[in-house]
Formats: sequence, structure tokens, C-alpha cells
Amino acid sequence: MFLWRLPQAACLVLVCVSLTLGYEDDIEVNYGDSYYNEITEGEPLEPTATPAPGPCKATDMTKWDKLFSMLENSQMRENMLLQFSDDIIKVELGSLRGEMLRFVAQYGGACGVAVETAGRRMSMQMEARLRESMEHLRQDRSTDAVNSAGNSHQEKLLQQLLTEVRTQAIQLIKLENICLSNPEAKGENLQQEVASAEMLVAVVTELAKTRAVLELALKSAQQRHLPAGCETALLFPMRSRRIFSSVTPDLPLSLSSFTVCLWAKPVSVSNRTVLFSYGTKRNPYEIQLLLSGTRALFTVGGEAHLVEARGVVKGGGVWTHLCGAWSSEQGIASLWADGHRVAFTPGVAEGHMLPDGGSLQLGQEKNDGGVSGGSGGSGSQMPGFEGGFDAKLAFAGKMTGVNMWDRVLTEEEISQLALQDGEGCEQRGNVVGWGLTEIVPHGGAQFIN
Repeated sequence: MFLWRLPQAACLVLVCVSLTLGYEDDIEVNYGDSYYNEITEGEPLEPTATPAPGPCKATDMTKWDKLFSMLENSQMRENMLLQFSDDIIKVELGSLRGEMLRFVAQYGGACGVAVETAGRRMSMQMEARLRESMEHLRQDRSTDAVNSAGNSHQEKLLQQLLTEVRTQAIQLIKLENICLSNPEAKGENLQQEVASAEMLVAVVTELAKTRAVLELALKSAQQRHLPAGCETALLFPMRSRRIFSSVTPDLPLSLSSFTVCLWAKPVSVSNRTVLFSYGTKRNPYEIQLLLSGTRALFTVGGEAHLVEARGVVKGGGVWTHLCGAWSSEQGIASLWADGHRVAFTPGVAEGHMLPDGGSLQLGQEKNDGGVSGGSGGSGSQMPGFEGGFDAKLAFAGKMTGVNMWDRVLTEEEISQLALQDGEGCEQRGNVVGWGLTEIVPHGGAQFIN
């Protein structure tokens, strides 16, 4: 309001000054015509009567009196204009200040609280994610000493980001308190809060970059690490009818119930890939744990009794935990993947008893009894198993944590075994215990650390 009244006042002053100068120029003092009392010769002198002055007749003003009068009037008008301009400035500045204070009081508090609330929410989310990432890094560092230097660097970076987030949260709280206690300072505080919000955005961007690096590092570490605290694994370098591993159980396999669990990391899976198999001369398919594409298959007593789960096998060289459990009492067979029961079938080989004296294999179906020491450990060939192995059934990849119990494990026990960052390898079966039971690699299969 003041900004458009000030030019009007200036224009009014200029008009008054110009009028004064113009009026002054119109006053002309004429000294050209002189008037004298001329007496012509020959005319008689006549006495003239002197008129008496009137009682209220004013004296004539001289040119100087008129000039001084006009100057006084011009200065008075100028003083009046200056006083008017000064009043306009004071009034308009006061009005503008009041409007600014009302605007800040009306909108400044809401903006400040909104910025503070958003910033605090962002800081809490980032702090939680940072803590989670740091916890994962500590767990990974405890299981792998090779990448300890890289993890330490990432953890140091995360700690710095966490400190920065906490600092921003403290600053936002201080700004909120100032904003609420001093309404006139809200405008300045809004600028500070906007700067803090921009700094938080920069922290979020840096955190996103760090998270991407951490995801790559964790993915690479998971591909190199052995799961469940296992220290060794069996490597099956390729599919071959000569590559497999034979297992000598610690107890006879005349069982009415059992649970078999293992970790597998297949390189590629065919239509029928054997992980775990137990067979006798009468029935080569007493127990089978198989892969078929992304499916997992579990049989007891023959292929007629099949439990199948689809979409449980991961690709890309990822470890998968599989368990098969069976009880003869009700013929209940269940298949577990990564700690979750994915298939359940009743009436599987109900009342059946597993026979002893067979051959237990990893990575192949047993077709030659003379290669493996079975539960009896005879080492002689069995009739009906002279056909050899089939390369199409062979497993290629890594296997670890192979265990077998003579009972059905509970859901909680299987869930603990399936924790990739847990200590499942320390829970060993009483029929086959990983690291305790004799496992002999053949044809190029080998133990690796």
C-alpha cells in the first residue's frame, strides 16, 4: 500500500513547486512609464482640493511585499506536503508491518510444524533402517572374516549417517520450540527449517546409494557364505553318472518315522534331480528327495506315494533348505521349504516299515550296491542294481547340513534349522549327523570350506 502512495506524494510536491515558480514569473515590475504632474504654460493655476483619506482604506502593497507573501505561502505549502508525505510513510510502514506479522502468525506456525513433523518422521524411518542394516552387517562379519574390512567400512559409513540423522532430529526439535515461543521469529525459522529439510533430503539420497551398495555386498556375501553356520559343504561340480556321495548311517534304517533335512544350492535343475535317496534290492525308491525345475518332490515307499510342492526352489545360485518328514502311524508325509510346510499328504505308506540293509546316496539314485557302504556295510553288489547311474538324474551344485532323525521334528525345530544366519548345522541328527557321519565323495565330488 505504501509503495503505490509514495509516487503520488512525490508528484504532488513537484506540481506545487512548479506552480510557485510559474506564478513568480508572472509578476512583472514595469519601470517604463513615469507619471509627472505637468503644468502647461498659459493655463491658470487652479487650486485642487486634497481628499480626506477614508477611515478603512488599506495601503497599497509594494512588489516586495507581494513577493515575500508568495514565498511564505510557497514554503507553507511545501512544509504541509512534507508533513503529509511523512505521515503517509509512517502510516503505511506501520500497516505493512502489521500485515506481515499477521501473515507470519497465521501461516508460519503451520508450515513450521508440518516441516518439523515430516522431518522427524523421516529421521525415525532412516534410523530404524540404519540400525537394521548395521545389525545385518555385524552378523555377516561374524560368519565371514574375508570381507571384514569391507563390512567395517560400510558400518562406519552407516554410523556416520545415523549420527547425522540424530543431529537433524535435535535441530528440528529446537526449531519447533523457538517457533512456538517466539511468533515474530517464525519467518526466519521457516528458512532454517527449509534448509534442514533440504539437508535431510541429501541424507536420504546418500542413504539410498549406501543401501544399494550394501545390498550388492550382502548378496555377494550370501553367495559365498555357507548357511546355518556350516563350515563345510559337498561340491558336485557337474552332472555325471560317476559323481555322487555315499553315506553310512549311524543307526539301522529300520524306521517307522523319520525326518531328513539338507541345504542345497543347485547350479541347474533338470526334470528329475536327486538330492537324497535310500533304496534296497527290493525297492530302490524307499526314500527320495528330488528337485524338478522349481518343484520339490518327496516320496516314501515308492513313487506312488508322492508329496509335491511347486515354486519352492530358487534360481540364481541361492541356498534352499528342504526337509521331508514321514510317520508310519497315520501315513502322514510333509514337505518343508525354508522353514515353512509347503505340502502335506496323509495316507502315505501307512503302516509301512523302512527295511534295513539298503544304500543311502547323495546326488544320485543308487543302482550299484557295491559302491556304497550301506547300513550293513557289506560292500558287496546287490542283485537288481547292476544297471549303473543315470547322468540325467545327477545333482550339480553344493550341498551342506545333511541330517536325518528317527522321529518327526516339530515345526519350531525345522524353523530353527532353516535360519540361514542361524546355527542349524550344530543340530545334528541321530541317524545321519552332518560332520559326524561318514560321507564318502565319489567321481569328482569333494568337500569344500
